[in-house]
Amino acid sequence: MAALAVAVWLRKTAPPEVARLLPESDAIVYANLRPLRAATHFDRTPVTRSPDYQHFVEATGIVPERDLDAAAFALHRMDNPNGPNGPVAYSEVFEGRFDGARLTRYLAGIASAQEEYAGHTIFTVPVEGRRLRIAQLGYDTIAASNMPTTEQIHAMLDRYRAAASPFAGSSLLAERYRDVPLLSSAWGIGHVGLPFSQRGRITIFGLGLPLPENTTFVASLRYGVGALHLRIEEIAPSEADAARSAGALGTLLHLVEIIQPKVEAQSNAADAEALRQFTGSIKVEQHKDRAVLTASVPLELAKRLANPESANGPDPSAATSASRTGP
Repeated sequence: MAALAVAVWLRKTAPPEVARLLPESDAIVYANLRPLRAATHFDRTPVTRSPDYQHFVEATGIVPERDLDAAAFALHRMDNPNGPNGPVAYSEVFEGRFDGARLTRYLAGIASAQEEYAGHTIFTVPVEGRRLRIAQLGYDTIAASNMPTTEQIHAMLDRYRAAASPFAGSSLLAERYRDVPLLSSAWGIGHVGLPFSQRGRITIFGLGLPLPENTTFVASLRYGVGALHLRIEEIAPSEADAARSAGALGTLLHLVEIIQPKVEAQSNAADAEALRQFTGSIKVEQHKDRAVLTASVPLELAKRLANPESANGPDPSAATSASRTGP
């Protein structure tokens, strides 16, 4: 009984299986989409699909916003950011409801090559100058990687055979998962600013943050009553560095407060109130060598972000603009 209790406890406290399957990487991002879908109903949002995307949906029967339950991404920094593979490559594991036979037929039809490894078929699909390798691990699990070599997709297939072990996973997961708050629906660990790197800094929507691109973060999103609780921790080299980061982020928040009235003036009353609640909840604190930002995202604001065409209907100005410029 004691051994069974320990086994159950290990499985409960272990990282999610889709994250444990990922190869070695510079960062990991995970999302459990089930509670987020229940909270925001993003699966009901009308999606404008490209012709290729629509063909994928029709051929496989997979509607990602409806059928995906969990996803984990490994971010790999590329040695040459200006090379053909860009600054960051990705390995992914998806869990959900898939029709394996239809997916296999679709992949076989678009693949430029196939490889048998560890009892699975790896399909290589050309995508925007890269080679995306895809393999179905189980009836509900798919792995993919656009790294230049087969090392990462092979590693995920190897990990799948040992996935029952709660101790499986990359060294980054073993080192940092303990810092992820309990019951987090989505989280990221490592150099999660990599996709936003520009000239050695982290840039979001054209705004350069006072943080280098190799900054280590532990970010999480946890569902609570009436809100999503956001927490972002920077793990700094020293307490002095953490203090500088906290001060710089405090300055940015002050700038947000200055421009907030202009944003509210262009929003309806409900959106403006949700925005005020969100910005009013933001706090920046320092805990030794860590700078911590916390905030509560009201569910109404989260739903609005997930579904721009909410109950209030589409923005008339956007429709007018679209009629002038076309799709």
